[in-house]
Parts: sequence; C-alpha cells; structure tokens
Amino acid sequence: MANSPMTPGVASGRLPADRLAQNFSDVHPPLDGHEAAVAADRCYFCHDAPCITACPTSIDIPLFIRQIATGTPEAAARTILNQNILGGMCARVCPTETLCEEACVREAAEGKPVEIGRLQRFATDTLMAAGSHPFTRAAPTGKRVAVVGAGPAGLACAHRLAMKGHDVVIFDARPKPGGLNEYGIASYKTVGGFAQAEVDWLMQIGGIEMRNGQALGQGLTLDALRDEYDAVFLGIGLAGVNALRTEGEALGNVSDAVEFIATLRQSDDLSSLPVGRNVVVIGGGMTAVDAAVQSRLLGAETVSIVYRRGRERMSASVYEQDLAAQNGVRIIHNAQPVRVIGNGAAQEVEFEYTAEGPDGLAGTGETFRLPADQVLKAIGQTLQGAPEALALDGGKIAVTGAGRTSLDGVWAGGDCATGGDDLTVTAVAEGRDAAEDIHATLLA
Repeated sequence: MANSPMTPGVASGRLPADRLAQNFSDVHPPLDGHEAAVAADRCYFCHDAPCITACPTSIDIPLFIRQIATGTPEAAARTILNQNILGGMCARVCPTETLCEEACVREAAEGKPVEIGRLQRFATDTLMAAGSHPFTRAAPTGKRVAVVGAGPAGLACAHRLAMKGHDVVIFDARPKPGGLNEYGIASYKTVGGFAQAEVDWLMQIGGIEMRNGQALGQGLTLDALRDEYDAVFLGIGLAGVNALRTEGEALGNVSDAVEFIATLRQSDDLSSLPVGRNVVVIGGGMTAVDAAVQSRLLGAETVSIVYRRGRERMSASVYEQDLAAQNGVRIIHNAQPVRVIGNGAAQEVEFEYTAEGPDGLAGTGETFRLPADQVLKAIGQTLQGAPEALALDGGKIAVTGAGRTSLDGVWAGGDCATGGDDLTVTAVAEGRDAAEDIHATLLA
C-alpha cells in the first residue's frame, strides 16, 4: 500500500495516478501536419545556413524543412537520418535552443527561431510510423566488428558499419540497449517507450547482433575482442559518479541523481516511486534539472537545485533552467555543500556561499541550511572499466582523429572519450565518424 501523502520523509504515492499521468505527459507535444507546414514556411532556406554549422551532426536543415514544406516528410526524415540515425531521439532531447535554433537567422532577426527540433521530430516520427527503414546493407565484406556499449555512440557506429556491409556485435552491460537514451533522460521527454522503439527500428538494417548483460572487464576483455574481431569500438559511457566528499554523505536517502532517473525511467507504476517531501539536488547540469523537475512531478513539496557557481556557468541550458523554475524548482547559485545533517537519514544540508576570485572558486564563510529528506547528487560522472592498456586524457579515453585510441584496431566515442559536449547528438556524430574511419581502415 502506498504511503499517505502526509507521511514525512521519503514516501511513495504522494500524487494520484491520474495526476502523475498528466505530469509525465509529453513536454513537447508533436506537431500535426498543418502545424508542421506552418512552421516549415518560416524557414528562409539559407544557402549558407548557420543552423547546419551549429548542428554537431551537420544535418542539411534547410533541405529537410523544404521537403516537409513540399509534403514529403519521409524524404525529410531520410535527409536527417543519413547524418543522424538517432534523429528521432535527438529531436526530443537535443538542446536545440543552444545549437541550431540559436544560430537560426529568424532567432537573430525576431527572437523566435524556426522550430527545427519539432520539425525534425515530425519528419522522423512520420517515417517510423510507416514502419519503413530507408537504408539497406551493402554487399557483405566478411569483416566483423565488436561495439561495446549500446548507447547513442555505439548504436550510431553499429548502424553505419552494418550499412557498409560489416557484421556487428554490440555488447552492453544493462538489460536493455539505449544507454542514457533509455536510462538517463527525463521520462517526460521520451514518452511512450520511444527509446526502445527507436532501437528496434534501427536494428532493421540487419547485420547487428545485440548481447545484453555483458560488461567490459566482467568476463569480457579488450584483448579477447581484439583477437576475435577485426575492429573494436568502445562507447562505454561514464558509469561512475563523483562523490560529494562531505560529512554525512553516507546517510540514508542520499543517492545519485542518475540512479534516481534510471529507476523512474524503468518503473511501470510511478505511484510506487518514493520521493522526499523536501528534495535537494546538488549540481548544475541537465541531470540535475531532470532529477529536480521529476521530483516535483512525483509530488515533492519543495525542490531546490544548488550549484556552486553562477547561473551563466551552469551546463544546463537557460531553457532547461527556466523549465525547472516553471515547475516550481528553486535554483540557488554560488553555494557548495558543507555537510549533510541527519540521524540515520538526511534531514538537512548545510551549504556555504561561494565567490569567484583570482585564485578560483572559494567559500565565503557564510553558511545556510536547507531542509532535505532526500538528497540527489548530480555532480558529474567518471569513467569506469576502461582497460589499463588504453591511454587516458583528463579521465577519459584519449582519441585522435575520428575516435582512434592508443591501441591499433580500437576506436572510442561518446561520453567515455575526449572531446565533444556530452550530448546525445555529439555521441551520435562521434559513433558515425568512427564507423566511417573503421570502414576505411578495414578495406584499405
């Protein structure tokens, strides 16, 4: 039986099922055909379109919007997917407001860009609803490639390799493929099981075998993969979570935001999920916002994001910060955790105000406390499970060119590798480009 909404501390059942269904409905409802035509008509179809340059996957945005405007959304989808095979997910989660839409000429002239993200979703959803896959495999090459990690980078790499005629085996530690698309993104951004639907659609290319429940370093070694396969791509993501390194971190109801989001994403009954009455999220990125907003949507009464630097330094976009505020989340800047206070479980968090000086960030000595029966840490993730033989740079796998690592025959991309912006769209670009380099190397 669900706990009463009046139960103090972390409890489930704070909101009725119908309210939860409403709260977790699609944050960006899809465009219908008429709305898409109107939105497409606003595009200037610039010949030197800055939106293309701003897109990490270099989609020909004016072309696909023109194709929508002329009534051929499936052709538009092919234009998108040729560059970004996960274009449907990226249309939902990509921070378009800081990428293509920020670069849009309409944004500069009027403060209102063409709705590129929603148009991209319209095109890709139309094609996927038709059940067709617009790509076919080339003649078999006889080459076999191992892809470790079924996140955006690994999936993009595998699809491009399969399209080139190679046989691909994807190994992933989790029960389901998709990586952060499946486990790490707010539920209201990817409703209706879209992450898995997109993977199923992607696998229609053929030539890809998925092996779940197999993690690198746990019965799966890089040496064995290099011996068995002609090439290896690592898209293992960042599985570790940074520690607060403060007193009281081990108290009950202090946990990782990524774990909180993953649990929510895999739940079939949101009313069974426990959430605090007073939730404090520590961090300043997309994960912090996703955890905070979803806490509010589950029924938390007060939710605060506390970030150690100023608003302009938050990696969460201004749009995401505004989304949090619209959902009743308070964002406190320039404060760092000092200790978590409680008797067995968290009750408060003490913070110290910070200031930027010539020597960097420093505490001011002034402190305050926030009530917190649930504390979620969203202060960054770390690389785990990388083979010792690989050279690292800044805690990630060092790569050059299109994902080449320090070992011959081994490529890497996505969050686990150096470079990029830790975005789904960037991971897709890196997986795609690594696949092209692997293909060229194998056929050289």
